[in-house]
Amino acid sequence: MIYEVIKEIKNECANNQMRDVFFEELEIDDPEVWIRRREPKASSIEREDVPGGIRFFVDDHGMITVYSLTIAE
Repeated sequence: MIYEVIKEIKNECANNQMRDVFFEELEIDDPEVWIRRREPKASSIEREDVPGGIRFFVDDHGMITVYSLTIAE
């Protein structure tokens, strides 16, 4: 299945109000396997099913990254 992927790296630094945001369109067979391969050092990964896609919250020892996968048409 083809997904539009948005990756947001949350920046908690006091002087930086911006987020790093990346966009990709990828063919992904199994989103669970894909996210675990992409983030092998994560201390936790939480999945949230949303209308039209999936959201993953990745905690890499305090660095939070959110992946939003939306089914591309």
